[in-house]
Amino acid sequence: MTRFMLSLAAVCCCALSAVAKDTQPTVKNVLFVVSDDLKASVLGCYGDKICQTPNIDRLAAGGVVFDRAYCQGLACRPSRKSFMFGLYPGRKQSSELPSMAEHFKNNSRYSARVGKIYHMAVPGDIIAGTNGGDHAESWTERFNCAGQEAHTPGKYALLNKNIFTTAEEDRQSTGDPHRMYVTVKSDGDGSEQPDYKAADKAIELLKANANEPFFLAVGFVRPHYPMVAPPKYFDAHPLDKITLPKKLPGDHDDIPARGRGRTTSSRCGIDKYLENQKRMWQGYYASVMFMDEQLGRILAELDRLGLRDNTTIVFTSDHGYHLGEHDFWLKNDLHEEVIRVPLIISVPDLEPSRAETFAELVDIYPTVAELAGLSIPKDLDGRSLVPALRDPRTMVRKDALSGYSDRCSLRTKDWAYIYYGKGGEELYDMKADPGQFTNLANSPEHADTLKLLRETTAQRKVNRSRGK
Repeated sequence: MTRFMLSLAAVCCCALSAVAKDTQPTVKNVLFVVSDDLKASVLGCYGDKICQTPNIDRLAAGGVVFDRAYCQGLACRPSRKSFMFGLYPGRKQSSELPSMAEHFKNNSRYSARVGKIYHMAVPGDIIAGTNGGDHAESWTERFNCAGQEAHTPGKYALLNKNIFTTAEEDRQSTGDPHRMYVTVKSDGDGSEQPDYKAADKAIELLKANANEPFFLAVGFVRPHYPMVAPPKYFDAHPLDKITLPKKLPGDHDDIPARGRGRTTSSRCGIDKYLENQKRMWQGYYASVMFMDEQLGRILAELDRLGLRDNTTIVFTSDHGYHLGEHDFWLKNDLHEEVIRVPLIISVPDLEPSRAETFAELVDIYPTVAELAGLSIPKDLDGRSLVPALRDPRTMVRKDALSGYSDRCSLRTKDWAYIYYGKGGEELYDMKADPGQFTNLANSPEHADTLKLLRETTAQRKVNRSRGK
């Protein structure tokens, strides 16, 4: 079927649904790749000019890029459970609802996990090589990928305290309060790192299961702290090429207290060290580049085995990350750098494009199920993105909801609305103010917009609680 004919099919929603079921090729395999704490804006295919991500960018060039993809959970554990079950955080889960991976396993697919898919404490579970909060029923087999993390031999830096050393004692690690600001330029070649081991195991499993349908989930832990990589990945992103995010005096004055977070520059102490703020970016870039290289190894093996023609590839992250924007660090808030995530889906025989629709991570489950010719469980909150994969103009969603009942956001084409219950609101004009510097929630000029978004968010929350 030609691209022109697919576009004609999209004219009528009912016709599109029928065509999708009758003519869409069934994909035999799914490769589901999750990077940890990866903000969309740091990738080349999403506009970053510094970070070197050639493999992700090639995947994007041959697949469908969702520019408006948003997470539902604001931290690792809730986000991962949410997208693996296709349910919004906090929604009561039916005991009969299988996870995404379990659904494939129940339909005679080999289902394997390599690395972090459900929640694992990083660095704790990585150092110990333990399962964390994994869901054993999801997998035919599962494999953990251990690493030394902050204890990796090499040049250790604790950037909010301006500490630099090669000594292996007294490093911030599991449970320590400053572990989030650690980088290590490792002495090794990278093969001792958990993401390298994850790529090795994924390649092994691709070889072993090339002749049977599979759902292979690969979870990389980078760029999650501690940001560990060999020196060449740091050197590829020199400090003099890094520009810190724009800062405005009094930037927090119009943000409600619940929106200011606990990990600000002044609270963690990194406000005293501007050069170390650049080093945080450098460590993040280095970790992303290292992770990208491991993804490239897996994709090369997929090609070598001749599996690209019958494999859907999904690449995403559990949530984004603050690196000093608004003097915020880390995650767990509702601003754009945290809730916007990369989502790239590559499907054989579908043309590359950039989808216009909003997408939520809960949509991945029904999408890959449909692509693989499986039924879509009726209780899911997600919607299949297949129509948007086939025609990038198709709007599967007109907005995206993130967060929880009394702390959530609604992202529309032009606006970002953030709700903190009795703790206040934020409203941003994303065309005029994409950096979210001016909160318009108290502006009489925008009262009608605020009212509409408030009502829309309330209705979406009601529908979410009902499983609609």
